[in-house]
Amino acid sequence: MSTIVAGVDGSTSALHAVAWAAAEAAPRREKLRLVAAYLVPEHGYPSFLTTVRELREGLRAQGEDRLREAREAAEKAAPGVDVETVLVEADPTVTMLAESRTARVVVLGSRGLGGFSGLLVGSTAVALAAHGSCPVVVVRGRGAEGVPPTEGPVVVGVDGSPASVVAIEFAFAEAAARDVPLVAVRTWNDAMLEATVRMYPLSVNPDDIDAEERALLEAQVDAVREDYPDVPVEPVLARGRPARTLLEQAERAQLIVVGSRGRGGFRGLLLGSTSRALVTHATCPVAVVRPPETGENR
Repeated sequence: MSTIVAGVDGSTSALHAVAWAAAEAAPRREKLRLVAAYLVPEHGYPSFLTTVRELREGLRAQGEDRLREAREAAEKAAPGVDVETVLVEADPTVTMLAESRTARVVVLGSRGLGGFSGLLVGSTAVALAAHGSCPVVVVRGRGAEGVPPTEGPVVVGVDGSPASVVAIEFAFAEAAARDVPLVAVRTWNDAMLEATVRMYPLSVNPDDIDAEERALLEAQVDAVREDYPDVPVEPVLARGRPARTLLEQAERAQLIVVGSRGRGGFRGLLLGSTSRALVTHATCPVAVVRPPETGENR
């Protein structure tokens, strides 16, 4: 039985992520593993008011309460889902990296509290997305409550890199499981055209670039499409910045899938402005998928 792991920290965002993960696990008969981690600080607490033992017991009790609340949210979202809870005294980054080795997917909320505080904007997020052994889904939503959408297509960013290949495979599988279309998005930037015009002013035609980029997009999608003949595919070629294009597509999507290492338009997805735009502004969950490790990307 495969497993979906969801990080639990007591935040509303994490509860949305747990509910999303439960809805994913139940129809696939997967186990949902809810994981909370805490560390007892060595410094920074009033030692004259409490002992290390009391602090540890308090943090553990808090973790148990959060897991209880998360289990209730999971069972409400997907009655009958197979739920397992895990509470550990350990570094959250190390904990989630270890969990990713045996999970099919790790699911995180977009805003954290407690042990998972800052998960998406600091080193923990980078470590998990860059070194985790499975896809990572950051659950984002719409409206004041941030509830993730349950309708719309799956959108995947395509750029020709090895990470993009596994992202397309993951996106096709997700679209098939949801019985929704797949929107495959490729972008090219005007800066590419301007640079080429400067070097070859008489030989550049934007329409030719469009045709070449569309052919590359369709070729990469077609390499996987035959395994999912029932999934409708909508190719989208856009001129502009990948972050803006993907954010626009997020408005109608229920999931966006991107590779963790790209080239061209999606280069630096996890460490630059595109990644920050997606995890802070996307209006649907964002899945980050890594290619299998090789000598080049270990």
